[in-house]
Amino acid sequence: MSTGELRVDGPTAVYELRIPMYEVAHVANPETALIDHIRFDDARRTSAKCREEDGTYVCIANYEFPGLIDRLDIECTFYQITVPNHVHLLRAVQGPNSDQAVFDQSFPRSEVRFRPPSRTELLTRELGAGLWRAITSPVALFLLSLVIAARSGPEAALLVVMYVAGEWLVRPLAPRIPWQFSQRFIEAAMALTVAYLAVEILTLPNAGKRWLVVLVLGLFHGLYFAAFPAAYLAGASLIQAILVALLAWIIAKWSGPASRRAGAWALLIVGLGWFASRLLR
Repeated sequence: MSTGELRVDGPTAVYELRIPMYEVAHVANPETALIDHIRFDDARRTSAKCREEDGTYVCIANYEFPGLIDRLDIECTFYQITVPNHVHLLRAVQGPNSDQAVFDQSFPRSEVRFRPPSRTELLTRELGAGLWRAITSPVALFLLSLVIAARSGPEAALLVVMYVAGEWLVRPLAPRIPWQFSQRFIEAAMALTVAYLAVEILTLPNAGKRWLVVLVLGLFHGLYFAAFPAAYLAGASLIQAILVALLAWIIAKWSGPASRRAGAWALLIVGLGWFASRLLR
């Protein structure tokens, strides 16, 4: 993950990018390549310089616009030169007004507006983004493992409540963790949670207090959303509950013990393969 701040003053702007050094170690000519992968509408870049600062690569670039602006279209493709799952969190400021946007492989373009957005606009936009991230992220695979692990409808409901609770509990704890985890490490940990739950389904089909295991595993998954605004996780939580309810209904209607074991074996293989891919990438 990287962060950026764009400060607009009349027809000019200053952009500051901050990204961990380990994400640019393999990038050729990062002093020019990084800034080339973010574009601000019709802005013309007039200067740019980069430096290393306490394990963080910092770039500052100056831009000029054809005239005054009240909204700005931005394209960010850092994922193309860093890692495919790179996320860039950008804050744009113009006088007393500010807006923010999140960019990744699924959302390389966004618009920021330099007027106070309504609470409804903010909530709708961030909830929608959280919904989409949950669907397109590795979380969806774990939700399937939750449904297979549940032995009844009430247990499925309990497991998803504990899982979502774990995701929310880690939010206030994440800033206090002394280590900085890369997105690849977090996804590798998530892959292992899928494999672990699959092993428990296969070897301990009647294990008690499975909800406690899911709560702990939810803490690892919560790190995936910890850096995003709370509304993103709210949207993700909503779609997670809907998906679990839908999958639980489908599996309860069409599956039996044999198909559940087959599903657990498939999840184990996919989870381990996913884990290996994150280690080797």
